[in-house]
Amino acid sequence: MLVTEWVPWRTAMERALYGERGFYRRGERPSDHFRTSVHASPRFAAAVARLLTDVDTSLGHPSRLDLVDIGAGSGALLTNVLACAAPELRARLRPTAVEIAPHPAGPAHVTWRRDLPDSFTGLAIANEWLDNVPLDVVERTPDGVRTMLVDPSSGAERPGPEPSAEDRAWLDRWWPLTEPGDRAEVGRPRCAAWGAVLRRLSRGLAIAVDYAHTRASRPPYGTLAGYRDGATVPAVPDGSCDVTAHVALDACAVEGERAGATATVLTTQRTALRALGLTGARPPVDLAHRDPRAYVAALCHAGEDAELTDPSGLGGFTWLAQSKHIPLPAPLTAPPT
Repeated sequence: MLVTEWVPWRTAMERALYGERGFYRRGERPSDHFRTSVHASPRFAAAVARLLTDVDTSLGHPSRLDLVDIGAGSGALLTNVLACAAPELRARLRPTAVEIAPHPAGPAHVTWRRDLPDSFTGLAIANEWLDNVPLDVVERTPDGVRTMLVDPSSGAERPGPEPSAEDRAWLDRWWPLTEPGDRAEVGRPRCAAWGAVLRRLSRGLAIAVDYAHTRASRPPYGTLAGYRDGATVPAVPDGSCDVTAHVALDACAVEGERAGATATVLTTQRTALRALGLTGARPPVDLAHRDPRAYVAALCHAGEDAELTDPSGLGGFTWLAQSKHIPLPAPLTAPPT
């Protein structure tokens, strides 16, 4: 096997996803390669719109209310939230899509940008964004913990140098490796990315939604994976597939608090969405006789709710919600279901 260069995974992921010929720079959309909550059903956006209403109330109905979608993809979430929002709220809403890929045509009043706004007041949501923030992979070898190097063309690996002092400190606190062969994904860049969101939030709520794990249940061999055309594929960082890893959202939460968050909750998507009204309850059968059209619509909603809250699927996502100078919306503090 001819290897032209060995690089750390963080470098390889950065190039493969966001480089000049990277997966997302080419305009690939997540919905083309894996099923997201946003594209599974507009009911997800309806739940976000309910949260937006709560945030607006807590802020005292400001003349300008920001809605920032981080990793916006095609902008479907913003489009659907705008469709759900009440006219009075929509008139004050300033939707911003943060996306590195070329953006499609959409509502004229949506602002598209490649980086976070310097300051905003309202609601920020990052749905499956942090899992694509590049990071390094380390492994405990007989010679100690080593940063893994990867051949971008094949995905082959070999041990490299010791982690930096900053990475070692993060690992010691959040993902200690005890046995030879144990691996970890160093989430420090994701913590920094989430902290940047909270620092720019003046007042309001920020939510990160991702497959996640906590210190008590880190996977011993990591979660690095590739996705292409709806299937899991080897994580080869050559730009041909999405390369992703689950997120240490408990570590991100602490970074958010350092950045000024005044309240924090970690919950599941199932619990959050059910508290926001997506119960998946089937409509009463007698509705089919009284209003057949309403019955069919309610039945469709029940099926979509069930998919969004399925604990073995989309409902298994973790929500990290952090507010700044407002209370957390009550649905986000509901007990687990």
